[in-house]
Amino acid sequence: MNQISPTELRLYETDFASWIDRTAQLIRARKFDRVDWEAVVDELESLGRSDRRELKSRLEVLLQHLLKWQYQSNLRSNSWLNTIDEQRNRIADLLLDSPSLKPDLEAVLAESYLRGRKAASNETQLPIEVFSEECVYDLDRILNSDFLP
Repeated sequence: MNQISPTELRLYETDFASWIDRTAQLIRARKFDRVDWEAVVDELESLGRSDRRELKSRLEVLLQHLLKWQYQSNLRSNSWLNTIDEQRNRIADLLLDSPSLKPDLEAVLAESYLRGRKAASNETQLPIEVFSEECVYDLDRILNSDFLP
């Protein structure tokens, strides 16, 4: 029988941080019948989606800056280099924490490139046609800290 009180059910909607603390306490105390498992499952799925979105976003920014580096060599800056390093580091951290995300990189590479290409065109004011329609870098080079086009 489910022993979740109406107050605890509302807590998920009204005070997320408190709901997390309360849910962790209930699980540690092995009071499983008082846990809102549907909400727990929703949050676990949301965490996975969040990591995948972050991976994709960081890949887009990385590709954007690699393109800027390649196509505007006269404007290269330490800021661009720092952004390239930062994105590579954060991607590496995500993959270290969740190695199962590595196949997602390959799956989103084409779309991330198109978005990075568009952003590079916007920032450089170069016509989008200047940039290759398809990504010319493979993932190993993209993620390699020594690679700059």
